[in-house]
Amino acid sequence: MRAAVFRGTGRLETEEWPRPSIGPGELLLRLRGCGLCGSDIAKMLTPTSAAPAVFGHEIVGDVVEIGAGVADFAPGDRVVAAHHVPCGDCHYCRRGSHSMCPAFKTSHLDPGGFAEYVRVPAPNVRHATFKIPPPVSDEAASFIEPVGCCLRAVRRADVAAGDTAVVVGLGSIGHLFVPLLQRAGATVVGVDDAVHRIDFAERLGLEALRPPAARGRIATLSEGRGADHVIVTGGAASVLAWAVGVVRDGGSIHYFAGGHGDALPIALDTLYQRELTITATYSSSPADLAESSRLITGGEIAVARLYTHRVSIERLGEGVDLMRRRDAVKVYVTP
Repeated sequence: MRAAVFRGTGRLETEEWPRPSIGPGELLLRLRGCGLCGSDIAKMLTPTSAAPAVFGHEIVGDVVEIGAGVADFAPGDRVVAAHHVPCGDCHYCRRGSHSMCPAFKTSHLDPGGFAEYVRVPAPNVRHATFKIPPPVSDEAASFIEPVGCCLRAVRRADVAAGDTAVVVGLGSIGHLFVPLLQRAGATVVGVDDAVHRIDFAERLGLEALRPPAARGRIATLSEGRGADHVIVTGGAASVLAWAVGVVRDGGSIHYFAGGHGDALPIALDTLYQRELTITATYSSSPADLAESSRLITGGEIAVARLYTHRVSIERLGEGVDLMRRRDAVKVYVTP
């Protein structure tokens, strides 16, 4: 089968890759497509990433083979399958830290979504594979995994009705946060330093501003207190100083993405005196993914318009470049 193979820092080659075979409890999917995630790009650019490898985890595919014992799926089903699944029983899982579970960190799809076929391991089949009904587009379905991650972040940030929330970074993740924060009862302002992203957000109905103008708007919406929550989806550690300037005393700053910066540019005394909270979310749980699937397949949140570019496996490198230049909001990759 064809796959986009990572061959070392920044290098992608379209090659023949062994088609996976399945065992008991597993599924083989023929891929319809896969969303290109910022975490995929980060791995491609990290010198320590192991090669060769096939990345991609926001998958949509058709079941073509079922392993012994699989009762809930049949050939022809269109499904979304998560790449990581926790054990559900360890200390981390019992405390709600599912993405810190050792089993979560070692589970994965085989080989990855930038290929023609993918094997879904048995635990993933049991706990994190979802049928997609016909009215839902492939592109919309591929958002189930990232929306699940955002749902968990909103819960971890403890967003409540009447809050003012600021989303920093208006890529696809920033746009996913907006309806989820609004569902929690918050008033949301989007912030980005790129004019074309501000324009795109406004076309989707979001109030979006560049950082200087956002300060005054946040003050107005919060009656001068500052934002209850600042959700950082891009800009890495360098955004923290700005976030501290617009968050209220006792408020929270939530990092949804990693990035550059080995130290956080904020004085410890500022955290202490103002009782600020900094939190982060790495991934989701099966329950988050199930809720995400319900929201997307039920049409409760609209996501399909966030895909601005579509490329084939052979052109994955072009998709990566589009996202690195911030010319694409989201790229969908098809075999």
